[in-house]
Amino acid sequence: MKKNIKWLLLVSLTVMAACNNDDNNDAQAEVPVTPGSAVFTKYIALGDSFAAGYSDNALFKKGQENSYPNILSQQFVAAGGGSFTQPLMNDNIGGLLLGGNVVAGTRLYFVGETQTPTNVQGKPTTEITARLTGTFNNLGVPGAKSFHLLAANYGNVAGVATGAANPYFARFASTPSTTVLADALAQDPTFFSLFIGGNDVLAYATSGGTGKDQTGNPNPATYGSNDITDPAVFANVYGGLVTSLTAKGAKGVVANLPYITALPHFTTVPYNPLTPKLIGKNNEAVGVATIKLLNTQLYGPLKLVLTKLGAGDRINLLSETGASPMLIKDESLENLTVGLITEFTPLVGAQTAAFYGAVFGQARQAKATDLVVLTTRADIGTAPTAANSGIGMAPPAPLNAFGISYPLQDKHVLIPTEIAEIKKATDAYNVTIEAAAKEKGLAFVNTKATLTQLANGGIRFGNFTMSSSFATGGAFSLDGVHPSARGYGLIANVFIDAINAKYGATLRHVDLGIYPIQYPATLP
Repeated sequence: MKKNIKWLLLVSLTVMAACNNDDNNDAQAEVPVTPGSAVFTKYIALGDSFAAGYSDNALFKKGQENSYPNILSQQFVAAGGGSFTQPLMNDNIGGLLLGGNVVAGTRLYFVGETQTPTNVQGKPTTEITARLTGTFNNLGVPGAKSFHLLAANYGNVAGVATGAANPYFARFASTPSTTVLADALAQDPTFFSLFIGGNDVLAYATSGGTGKDQTGNPNPATYGSNDITDPAVFANVYGGLVTSLTAKGAKGVVANLPYITALPHFTTVPYNPLTPKLIGKNNEAVGVATIKLLNTQLYGPLKLVLTKLGAGDRINLLSETGASPMLIKDESLENLTVGLITEFTPLVGAQTAAFYGAVFGQARQAKATDLVVLTTRADIGTAPTAANSGIGMAPPAPLNAFGISYPLQDKHVLIPTEIAEIKKATDAYNVTIEAAAKEKGLAFVNTKATLTQLANGGIRFGNFTMSSSFATGGAFSLDGVHPSARGYGLIANVFIDAINAKYGATLRHVDLGIYPIQYPATLP
């Protein structure tokens, strides 16, 4: 059984949707650029990895230069905008050093021959302890959640190793004890953008739901790194942010949050990749002989026993001709460990029965309603270790192939209950964001609608169509979460649309065609 099951690469589709096209650009060129009632003299951007320009699973100089705030700042110049500074990384390799030790890896690039995202070669040169001086207009901090923008010591280098501080903010915080918001307000912005909240659910989602939904818990200090932020906490924090940012009359633009189902990180790896046929170069399928053996020795007996326990719908035989779903653990299911041990003991002996009970007590086959996270593709078919098996031991062959003869674990898959928790929190955050925009008279960007459109047919510009299809759609980078350079250009354009509509400005779109959809292995 092959270690890697090739995930599906969907082709781009065309739809009638123009966020940027040649005709629109021509029309804009005839209108003088004006700021309307906005003042772009001092523009400050607050947010997380999206604002920072994070792409291909890393932060690097070229990605920062193509961040949507930097793109916006360039369009603001013609309408009175001033200079825009960013805390640039040292190189285009990406990654971070802490005391000379690598603590964040290099960026990904696409190896076309093997169709595999791969880390660029080289060691990062950006040292966290080498703090940058001066002020920065782009205060986007990868990994930041909403409440982190108000957290003192979030940029304290001394707290980075323990997780108490953020390594990216530690590079450019004005003082170790400052907050992101304080560094923004100290510059007296005349205009701001605020795009925050994605990480308040994203860490939970990318971890496969291994965190906790903290709804009802008002104390972020007690949250784990993969937890969902209480919507009431988010509302309080967000209200404080926009009140502070607008206190001296600054105008701004805020953006809501997309559903995770619009991100290819959660929609690329199919739930049913097991097939008896070869499915691509260097990707070997399960094979008919193996399927027959699995059906006889594992799936058949499990189906029989689970049926006796009233849960026969959890497992069906693998298909010898078509695609079959993977085995997963579903912690929301009733745990049938005891029943499995009881039923299997007369058949296979006490020791093997105990193993079956521990491994398959909450196992089922995946369904279309599950979301397999992108990073799981590297684990499908591999042998679980004592550390990641969930039972404290490395399972014996042949019951040691993740997703095939051994269930994928919690971190590998989002099940419907977890997806529902994420959606509920996202909806609540978005209500808060839109209400704040209305209360403070701010421009509002519906990024949820834009990314949903990318995931459902795509967005047309000129002779091209962008979609959320992994690697081929053009909108997202190779980590499946963060936009490509072209995707950031698209975000800048929808921000421009919102600013023009709210403040009567006539800012121009950027030409998306000048931005790449992938970065090469080597960048100057």
